[in-house]
Amino acid sequence: MADLSTCELSLHGNRVSYRCGGQGPVLVLIHGITSSSASWEPVLPELAEHFTILAPDLLGHGQSDKPAGDYSLGSHACIVRDLMLALGHERATIVGHSLGGGIGMQVAYQFPELVNRLVLVSSGGLGREVSVFLRAVTLPGSELVLPLIASRPVLDAGAAISRALGRVGLQAGSDLAEIARGIASLNELGARRAFVHTARAVIDTGGQRIDARDRLYLAEAVPSLVVWGGIDPIIPARHGRRAHELMPGSRLELFDHAGHFPHLDEPLRFVRVLRGFVATTEPADVRPEDARALMLARAA
Repeated sequence: MADLSTCELSLHGNRVSYRCGGQGPVLVLIHGITSSSASWEPVLPELAEHFTILAPDLLGHGQSDKPAGDYSLGSHACIVRDLMLALGHERATIVGHSLGGGIGMQVAYQFPELVNRLVLVSSGGLGREVSVFLRAVTLPGSELVLPLIASRPVLDAGAAISRALGRVGLQAGSDLAEIARGIASLNELGARRAFVHTARAVIDTGGQRIDARDRLYLAEAVPSLVVWGGIDPIIPARHGRRAHELMPGSRLELFDHAGHFPHLDEPLRFVRVLRGFVATTEPADVRPEDARALMLARAA
């Protein structure tokens, strides 16, 4: 079995933690909001047998630093780029889950020369709808409520958490376990502050305010895979279906009985689908003239 390590690197004065190892084509795994590279644990050992893994903890998340700074999609995309280049990875297949999907699309848009393929897993940035919990974070004063939600007595009351999350559509299983783990991370002031800034950068009280659908036609230049859980309570599966329609040449894999974390609900299938996608597609080689031709054709 391939070895995986947790390492650290200082980028622009901030400590970035990441998991790395394995062998083969480079795979960059970008987690979602309040999560960390740990959210990929069930699929990492098998993926590392076939790929060189780079799974960062985004700034403000996991073991990485939590500075008072920019938590926009563009800023996260720059950190992903800088980490890749600092470690000598000039190109990679980018896999993004939830918020990480939005970041992955931003990487592909800002730095297309880095992206061999793009994989969106229950991705944000593809429609307005999002869970009530995330919309509530954008309300004034949410910073004062989060410490109470993330307090140890509340976290220890598993039944209470289950009832509360159930009211916003989350069911027991991977969704509940991962959201509860994410809430637990908010017990730290820096993580809480980063969470609020990150959420408000992409969401308002009406839902997601960052929408990449007007640029999805550019995916024609990059092999793309959309993976979604059929019963996702956070971001509805119809976002994935619509994205697939708008991304020329893309593939769609619906995990009918999975929630917001299909890679946790069905890890073996997820690995099989990802391996098959990489094995049957040629890496992109996007040049400025290619993007220019697509944009001009769209404008015509």
